[in-house]
Amino acid sequence: MQKQKWLITGVSAGLGRAFAQAALAAGHTVAGTVRSEEDLRAFEGLQPGRAHGRILDVTDDDAVSRVVAEVEQSVGPLDVVVANAGYGLEGTFEETPLAEVRRQFEVNVFGAVATLQAALPHMRRRRRGHLMAVTSMGGLMAVPGMSAYCGSKFALEGILEALGKEVTQFGMHVTAIEPGSFRTDWAGRSMTRAARSIDDYDELFNPIRETRQKARGNQLGNPAKAGEAVVHIASVDRPPAHLVLGSDALRLVTAARAAVDEDIRAWEALSRSTDFAEGAQL
Repeated sequence: MQKQKWLITGVSAGLGRAFAQAALAAGHTVAGTVRSEEDLRAFEGLQPGRAHGRILDVTDDDAVSRVVAEVEQSVGPLDVVVANAGYGLEGTFEETPLAEVRRQFEVNVFGAVATLQAALPHMRRRRRGHLMAVTSMGGLMAVPGMSAYCGSKFALEGILEALGKEVTQFGMHVTAIEPGSFRTDWAGRSMTRAARSIDDYDELFNPIRETRQKARGNQLGNPAKAGEAVVHIASVDRPPAHLVLGSDALRLVTAARAAVDEDIRAWEALSRSTDFAEGAQL
């Protein structure tokens, strides 16, 4: 396998750390972003000389541009960029403050967009490269109590799909990584929870919150295997535009897409009735 240079945001823990460890184990060089000096030292200790830490807040657009440009110069031309940094926001739609919704999009959407936009010109000029971002199974299906999180991931899915169609002409690839439930601390330190205030939602939402908290530490997905899967698709000639990870994600995403297809079929006649008698088809 040809050795690659990777940039991964959010490598201090969770899937970002698993992706970085898998890439390092495969012999690649990884620049990983973290939020503290302690995490930087821990990351670089994984593989001295091939693990390069950078402190970065992905919501700082100028800092993202500077870090990507500096990594291109000091580490080398990037082959793979994974916009992984993000967090979960749990809460019913009505109970989630608008400021928290904005913050969710600032990190999960605009942080990823800033990272990919900063890397794209370098890859375009070289006519090669693989851009990835971690969305979620929640970018292809939605569950109660996660409206802001799923909304941010749905938004990122749309951006990635359009981006992939724009850059294929340059020999580049774009992949949305859609994990299910993995044995990380996503439901712990990487989860923000909106305060409960409306008891009308108790019957629906309380069991969901309790189930998620009880599952911590016993989730189905193996982060190390997720890392191996992501490293594998970075080595193939025709990587997928969508990489669903985990059998739970496969089950839930498949059911959600089937429900959308059923709505389309059931209401096809009404959909067609809104056309002009003659008009241009896209």
